[in-house]
Amino acid sequence: MADFTRFNFLALPLISKHMSILSNRIEQLSESETIAMSQRSRNLKAQGIDVINLSLGEPDFNTPDFIKKAAKAAIDNNVSHYPPVPGFAELREAIALKLKRDNNLTYNANQIVVSTGAKQSLMNTVLCLVNEGDEVVIAAPYWVSYREMVKYAGGEVVEISTEVESGFKITPAQLDAAITPKTKLFMFSSPSNPTGGGYSKDELIALGEVFKKYPHVFIISDEIYEHIRYEGEHFSLAEVDELYDRVITVNGVSKAFAMTGWRIGYIAASETIAKACTKMQGQFTSGASGISQMAAKAAMEANPSEIKYMVDAFKKRREIMVNGMKSIPGFVCNNPEGAFYVFPRVAELFGKKHADGVITNASDLSMYLLDKAHVATVPGSAFGADDYIRLSYAASEEDLNKAIERIKTAVENLS
Repeated sequence: MADFTRFNFLALPLISKHMSILSNRIEQLSESETIAMSQRSRNLKAQGIDVINLSLGEPDFNTPDFIKKAAKAAIDNNVSHYPPVPGFAELREAIALKLKRDNNLTYNANQIVVSTGAKQSLMNTVLCLVNEGDEVVIAAPYWVSYREMVKYAGGEVVEISTEVESGFKITPAQLDAAITPKTKLFMFSSPSNPTGGGYSKDELIALGEVFKKYPHVFIISDEIYEHIRYEGEHFSLAEVDELYDRVITVNGVSKAFAMTGWRIGYIAASETIAKACTKMQGQFTSGASGISQMAAKAAMEANPSEIKYMVDAFKKRREIMVNGMKSIPGFVCNNPEGAFYVFPRVAELFGKKHADGVITNASDLSMYLLDKAHVATVPGSAFGADDYIRLSYAASEEDLNKAIERIKTAVENLS
């Protein structure tokens, strides 16, 4: 037995108060502002305050019964052992059939990797493609985690800014100007979180012509809101033949099928990238929940008409929100093509005063609306757009109407 009495513990080096016990990697990573605002909302609710939470992008519908039935069957059939790292073959084959049916894209199961949510699908891909110093072009406003993922991988973010007047869409000229010999990757979502903007087929084909000039650039096409679209047809950039091998299509079941808690996302890509993502995932999480995978298989096999009732409800709510935003002094809002967000510009309110201070930026406004109107929103700075705020309309019509009235009253009280 070791003689610990002779060990001089006082000789151990002490951690200086100026030293961090955490890695630089985690210290430099920002907290998700959408999650942070939602937590603040929950904290107020715990105090008995009636808060309307429009900060989180989660459908307020329950998972459809036919999907829950498939999950229950998986439990009864003992689908409870380690699944393959890239996902069950039958789910990957169902995803491939879905991509052919809905997107005119041909993939085999070896080109599909199933992950624990589309967020992991994105992170896997970024880590597999981006080296230290590589440039990653991102269309702003962008989903809150894109920038942090690139930072974590050691890449350098190059933003292309857009405004409400353009529907938050970049032009081919902007894209062409942003690409350099150091560019490795372009990331975008359509329909978009946070703006709801959706590129048309012609607009994506025009961007595709730019990408054809730069064969060293890969493209992550985040299509998680594919089925929640109100105008026009969805088009996948991988449908452009010359870009097929360079496009990584990311999708999942969270938004369209109200399955946020099931945590299933996937990529469709070249076999080289798919194998790399499987290798990466094998060292982090291994395969996603087998029960969730069987539920996702039912979702993939379903006709999109099965979820039309949710899309119809979101479309009615969009009308309520857009009209409501336009009725609030200082809010400038467009009519988004998809998803379930509005992203009004609120810069006209900067400099306005209230009893406890001054609105100097969108973060101040979001906190003011939370404290005074008891409505949770997310400041645009989280999405690379400092003059805006994001509001989700994945809530009941009653709550949306109530939230609009509260926000309007709070803004009218500014001087």
